[in-house]
Amino acid sequence: MSLRRFLGSLSAAALMTIVPPALADGEVNLYTSRHYDSDQVLFAAFTEATGITVNVIEDKAGKLIERIKTEGVNSPADVFLTVDASNLMNAASDGLFQATSSDSLDSRIPANLRHPDGLWFAFTKRARVIMVREDAGVTGLERYEDLADPRFDDMICIRSSGNIYNQSLVGSLIAANGEEATAAWVQGLVANMAREPESNDTGQIRAVAAGECSIGVANTYYLARLTRSDDPADRAVAAAIDVILPNQDDRGTHVNISGAGVLSHAPNAANAVAFLEFLASDEAQLAFADGNNEWPAVEGVAHGSVLDDLYGEFAQDDISVATFGANRSSALNIMEANGWK
Repeated sequence: MSLRRFLGSLSAAALMTIVPPALADGEVNLYTSRHYDSDQVLFAAFTEATGITVNVIEDKAGKLIERIKTEGVNSPADVFLTVDASNLMNAASDGLFQATSSDSLDSRIPANLRHPDGLWFAFTKRARVIMVREDAGVTGLERYEDLADPRFDDMICIRSSGNIYNQSLVGSLIAANGEEATAAWVQGLVANMAREPESNDTGQIRAVAAGECSIGVANTYYLARLTRSDDPADRAVAAAIDVILPNQDDRGTHVNISGAGVLSHAPNAANAVAFLEFLASDEAQLAFADGNNEWPAVEGVAHGSVLDDLYGEFAQDDISVATFGANRSSALNIMEANGWK
């Protein structure tokens, strides 16, 4: 979405609600691990609409967390924006966020998609789903738990145990089934792997399409990217994939987030809160989510048609996403102890 188009979608009333005139100056310093051009358009729109300059530092989440810790009370950072609730919980456990009091954020962001003490808030959602090659004849695969069934021996491609998306998925399984059952599940999953874990989520999808394995696990936006690609080869990969939305008859499919919070030593805390409230506006939610083929965190906001085409409506696990970070250490221990490389 272009800056002009985005600004044209913002009504004057919406802007007054997002940022009171008294705050319409100064700057906000953003540390972000998201690296999408669409995010830059959104930040520019915030500046154009409010007069608040957004200064952006990009890096991987872990590096940004360490940078904020090293900078300490002298950190210029106001907002930390990142993917995956576990990254946000890591930052929260290190004391990097301050509680944000905002009626707007509390009313617009569902309780299970924000920190219980207001330390961070989700702004987009993504699901981690099962993807199978359409001609593989895979049947009886309806739940994450089924991935450990011996019937799927030598059929599964998945990323490493070091991948935070997988750690959060395992954290959700601990919450649902307990540590002992989850350890047994990891053992079964490892036994069913067609190869040692490698590559990223796109790599898992390509491997399934190419016949290296029949079953893969990936976040929803990766398949959407391939579907929307200008490259016919990418679209052919996407066309070879069938999607399974797990656990539709019980707790629902595992959903994770991108989110942000105001940092403890933010020098521009009021502008930081205004920035988060802007991200929760209907117009920003649409642009923010569509830029990476995700769902808005705010309920009732429209989303990209490619998501409807690929996934439709589905039951989502409504567990607090903060649980993933709380369970991350146990999840990683279980994964490593049971052979998930």
